Amino acid sequence: MSALLDAIARIRSEVCGLHAELTRYGLVVWTAGNVSARIPGYDLMAIKPSGVSYDDLTPDLMVVTDLFGTPVTGISADADGAAATWENPGLAPSSDTDAHAYVYRHMPEVGGVVHTHSTYATAWAARGESIPCVLTMMGDEFGGEIPVGPFALIGDDSIGRGIVATLQGSHSPAVLMQNHGPFTIGKDARSAVKAAVMCEEVARTVHVARQLGEPVPMDPDLVAALYDRYQNVYGQ
Repeated sequence: MSALLDAIARIRSEVCGLHAELTRYGLVVWTAGNVSARIPGYDLMAIKPSGVSYDDLTPDLMVVTDLFGTPVTGISADADGAAATWENPGLAPSSDTDAHAYVYRHMPEVGGVVHTHSTYATAWAARGESIPCVLTMMGDEFGGEIPVGPFALIGDDSIGRGIVATLQGSHSPAVLMQNHGPFTIGKDARSAVKAAVMCEEVARTVHVARQLGEPVPMDPDLVAALYDRYQNVYGQ
């Protein structure tokens, strides 16, 4: 099997499995939400099909598209000169595919994109309000506030444009698209899913804190120190 087919099979399996994390953490309902991943080394991505139940997802149902969101099936010259063929499931990709594809085209460091309608993060988005950095966890994971992106309709790359414009120059891997919900990015799909989980966690915690009073702001220098330690020292 060629390197291209190996990569497609691996990414389809990974993307399929990560959708279970969205349901595990209660970030989605019914068929809403999606995970995508760039296929490393190729101008391709894999994403959830539109309107398919999470219980019914299998790796071979993940739709492979180019980085303009067009499903692709056919023959490609691989890096080793071999011809590779693959089949798509014949299903339409997620309605958010254009947004994901725009992010991949304009943020080459991004390897995974996730969209959810998780309750607390979406509630902040409904108010058009960024989540202030008042937790050490936010300093660690987001390097500051979780920003709000502009309102944009589904159907073209408008949402993607808003994501890129909002996150470029920000440490945050999450953006709250106004009146819509959170989108998260990562070096790979797993990292983007983690960002979605953490985004909902801090959205909930800061909401609860505000019911008790005004959260205490954090010094930006301390936030920067937390972010640097977590990103460069923490873990194995």
